Amino acid sequence: SVSHVADVVGPEGLVYAVEFSHRPGRELINMAKKRTNVIPIVEDARHPQKYRMLIGMVDVIFADVAQPDQARIVAFNAHHFLKTGGHVVISIKANCIDSTAPAEKVFAAEIQKLVAEKIRPLEQLTLEPYERDHAIVTGVY
Repeated sequence: SVSHVADVVGPEGLVYAVEFSHRPGRELINMAKKRTNVIPIVEDARHPQKYRMLIGMVDVIFADVAQPDQARIVAFNAHHFLKTGGHVVISIKANCIDSTAPAEKVFAAEIQKLVAEKIRPLEQLTLEPYERDHAIVTGVY
């Protein structure tokens, strides 16, 4: 995902990529050697205060973290780094949040969490038939 975002942003933009796991973090660092617009950060996105000195205000947060508290993680990072009027793009994997609930209910609950954090949803797209129980939600802060 990061390499695709880096390509879309182009050489004039920057992509701050936060990865928690060490092996994918090493892969991210190696990829960033080829894509000089990527700033790799091997850290837990739940704790943006640990990397706040590396990142300025940003226009967009793209999140694909597959964690039960994903909406909270996105909102917390938005409060730290996202410009007013900035956008979020969040990939929601329903089974990672609640494997017992129907996917549509999980998506709706995650959107409500974003709304509670001042992120106004703009669009929701399911990824069927490519990915089951996955959705992309965009919003504005």
